[in-house]
Amino acid sequence: MSLDGVYEDNNVFALILQGKLPNHTLWEDDATLAFLDVNPQGKGHSLVISKTSRARNILEIEPPALCAVMTTVKRVATGLRTALKPDGLHIAQFNGGDTGQSVFHLHVHIVPRWTGKNLGILSYYEEGGRRAEQADLAALAAEIRPFIAAAKP
Repeated sequence: MSLDGVYEDNNVFALILQGKLPNHTLWEDDATLAFLDVNPQGKGHSLVISKTSRARNILEIEPPALCAVMTTVKRVATGLRTALKPDGLHIAQFNGGDTGQSVFHLHVHIVPRWTGKNLGILSYYEEGGRRAEQADLAALAAEIRPFIAAAKP
């Protein structure tokens, strides 16, 4: 899918925001939602989305909504770093299908990384494409959530 197009109200993130699909929330405020990715590239792989914008990519999002998303990205990244103690954090945002974007609602990936582990952005697919177990995601979210709540934006 190109950068041009129309926002689709039935994309997976829109359905999460509408309460039609479950998620493992890490942080939520009036403008943003952060949750664990069901197809993680590593332990703690999180996503941050806007609750107020129907932007498909960074070229469409309104500046105040983008500021809110990035403030939440910083909060979640800080909380993940404290909770999981990774060697680094991979923070990525894709724009257009040819870049790897598969859900056309602006979102930012935060992936904790450890030395010696695959650092490729497609490691989930390279490792057989297994979805995370819901019980594992629920337990991990419960472990991480207090650290994100305590993080300074």
